[in-house]
Amino acid sequence: MKLDLKLYRGYVNEQELVVNGHLFKSLSPDRYRLDRRGIKHAVSVFQMFRIKPLKNIKVKLKFKHTEVSTKTLKDGYFRFNIPFDEPLEPGWHQYTVSSDFQGFGIIEREELLKPYKSKYAIISDIDDTFLISHSNSFLKKLYVILLKNINKRKIFDDVVEHYRELSLAGQDSEKASNSFFYVSSSEWNLYGFINDFAIMHQLPKAVMKLKKIKTGISDFLFTGRGSHDHKFEKIKDIIGFYPNLKYVLLGDDSQKDAEIYERICKIFPENVKAVYIRKTRKKQKPEIVKILKNIESLDVSVCYFKHSHKAIEHSREEGII
Repeated sequence: MKLDLKLYRGYVNEQELVVNGHLFKSLSPDRYRLDRRGIKHAVSVFQMFRIKPLKNIKVKLKFKHTEVSTKTLKDGYFRFNIPFDEPLEPGWHQYTVSSDFQGFGIIEREELLKPYKSKYAIISDIDDTFLISHSNSFLKKLYVILLKNINKRKIFDDVVEHYRELSLAGQDSEKASNSFFYVSSSEWNLYGFINDFAIMHQLPKAVMKLKKIKTGISDFLFTGRGSHDHKFEKIKDIIGFYPNLKYVLLGDDSQKDAEIYERICKIFPENVKAVYIRKTRKKQKPEIVKILKNIESLDVSVCYFKHSHKAIEHSREEGII
């Protein structure tokens, strides 16, 4: 039997530490190969959704002088929200999680983030914000997921430049950077796919927050669809966890990003510096224009753009980068 433990990047402040992951009886969903093309790649994608999470199994976290155990939930998910007040330098730090099941033991390592002193933190959507996904068209989206491996997937022009400049804005040291969070309606099944894509294109290293994992091929057809309210909750959690930071929010007009960001701006009137919404079609959507005008009335800078060089110009004009 194969036991697989998948960890995600965690984060910590002066009082609390957050680490999460999944435990599987079969292969974790990101065990695919970059050299597969066409039908072979499609089969690999289907395998991402043919997983068997393990519920109510003990997992143990070790980080610095902290050791604590919990058990997995029904979908194999676990999360440690624990008090933590040890002195810790800003940056990325390694942690470990281990588990035993029916005589099979496993231990994995991942990293967690202690933010550097920052001018801004950046929260970005993924699909059609930096990764071209065709969310407006079900058939196109299905086609690129099934038949385009990550080395064949496309990124919008100038996104990397914009994100790198946002990452370094206000930092005096080459080592330091502003914190990035990628929040998406894609499921945890696609974590490895998204992370490898970000690494391939040298996007800023980020904490990722995705949607509840799916465990069947039939679920695959609905990937990224349904309610997007979880994105609101996850963004609210991030800002609540780091309430002394100013945030730049980036999304697109293919789903509900503008509406979600409007709610965030209303709830956190002192925390959002700017909202960027990518236009996914030729014309602006009147309902998005209306929402952005309302966000602007909350003293938040807005930019509704088609090409990232316009977003870069706006960030420079606003003194963000």
